[in-house]
Amino acid sequence: MKVKLPVRRAILLRRTYEAPAEGRAGKIRLDFNENTSGCSPAARKALARLTAKQIATYPEYELATRKLARYFGVNRSELLLTNGGDDALRVFFDTFVEPNADVLICEPTFPMYRYYAEIAGARVKVLRYGAGMEFPLHAALAALRKKPALFFLANPNNPTGTLVPRADVRKLLRAATHTVLVLDEAYAEFSPESAVPWIRQYPHVFVARTFSKAEGMAGLRLGAVIGHRDSLSYVRRAMPPYPVNLAALVAGTAAVEERKTIADYVRDVKRLRGWLTRELEQRGVRVFPSAANFLLADFGSGGAKFFQDLARQNILVRERKQDLGAGYARITIGTRAELNKLLKVFDQGR
Repeated sequence: MKVKLPVRRAILLRRTYEAPAEGRAGKIRLDFNENTSGCSPAARKALARLTAKQIATYPEYELATRKLARYFGVNRSELLLTNGGDDALRVFFDTFVEPNADVLICEPTFPMYRYYAEIAGARVKVLRYGAGMEFPLHAALAALRKKPALFFLANPNNPTGTLVPRADVRKLLRAATHTVLVLDEAYAEFSPESAVPWIRQYPHVFVARTFSKAEGMAGLRLGAVIGHRDSLSYVRRAMPPYPVNLAALVAGTAAVEERKTIADYVRDVKRLRGWLTRELEQRGVRVFPSAANFLLADFGSGGAKFFQDLARQNILVRERKQDLGAGYARITIGTRAELNKLLKVFDQGR
């Protein structure tokens, strides 16, 4: 039987998004910006306490939302929980983007902004970071005068690690008179700045957060959208009734109640980030300033061989040949032992 499926044109014009790699178990995972130490003991214990009847019941959100709102320093009405950080981005297209609307991004950046924009049938308007990975502020301000529906800004940015200062973010907010500005703060815990305190002053700014990085819960898929209560009410209309699973709710609330584990991990990442920067620069590698839990480095003409050597030693990094050029790689800040193994491979290959 022959049939013709009524597939949307936006889907026909794009390829399936494929996760970069599988088969990572047992390897040194410096490629996905995960917490390589794992989630907190409190989260593990909370998961172990789940009963069969609880798992068989649809989740309730009130208690978890109140606790997580307190963690972010906002009211319950200013927080919306989502199925991971990716879902926290998708919901903006469901809420604000009509077909053929303009969506502004600045590349290189997190690819899901373009992914969701293309699926929504939006027109993607692209700015570019400079050769030194500096944010093009003046070009962004000019682009905002054309009133795009959405502007996605990862801050700190992935994969560059760079941070747009608060003063410049405020300029963007003031210029975005007809634009929803989504600040993706997946790495905010490692950064000195956040736009969360501004949500009551600027009703057109939303902050997307994730529990996949500092909290070490990438496998459970828990994210959040933070915004002005009136603006967030529109976003809620685009959400299903049960977007977050029970295990993620239980582990997330337990993790934030044991804040010392998160604080210790963040402190270690910042310390090791500076140490690895110095070690690589002493070896002649160009490293870009980072406010995240990773570094972007340019290994030059020897990069391809180095990445192959790492792979043979089961050490994974995220090569950025496709969007930045040969020799570039993003390296997650793992443990000191993991990073020492990376440096050992580099030294052996020189």
